[in-house]
Amino acid sequence: MKSDRLLQAGIVVMMGLFCFALYSSLHEVVVNAGDKAPNFTITADNGQSYSVDNFHGKLLLLNFWATWCSPCVEEVPSLNQLARQLGPQGLVVLGVSVDKDPAAYKNFLTHFPVSFQTARDPDEKVNLRYGTIQFPESYLIDKNGKVVEKFISAQNWSSPDMIQHVQSLL
Repeated sequence: MKSDRLLQAGIVVMMGLFCFALYSSLHEVVVNAGDKAPNFTITADNGQSYSVDNFHGKLLLLNFWATWCSPCVEEVPSLNQLARQLGPQGLVVLGVSVDKDPAAYKNFLTHFPVSFQTARDPDEKVNLRYGTIQFPESYLIDKNGKVVEKFISAQNWSSPDMIQHVQSLL
């Protein structure tokens, strides 16, 4: 009898752990303005390792993109202009590509040079920490690691209004 109770208790504990694991894996993560930015570590094309903690004192524009995403491609020139214009004032733009094919990624960057840091995350570890599953999607993260604003879809980062808005956050 005692062994039956231990077996039942063990089954209950195992079922509880299974339900918790299932809930955790299915629970959707969504990061919005006002949330603390999830930390990550990724190695950019320049060989430098980046994380949210690396940007203390600066405003980070974290942009998730892919070479096969036409709105992402359309967004690159305005991201370049924003990075060139506001980089000296403290803006850091980090583009994280979800491209699985390293050749397609390198070929894109050869034909469309960027003025900001880029990294490839083929396993989509970083974007999933933010709940990003469609591209492009961008996050402005302040010097304290807080998401100030979330942008879903392509933006005209070089418009006077956008430049003024981002500049006001520096």
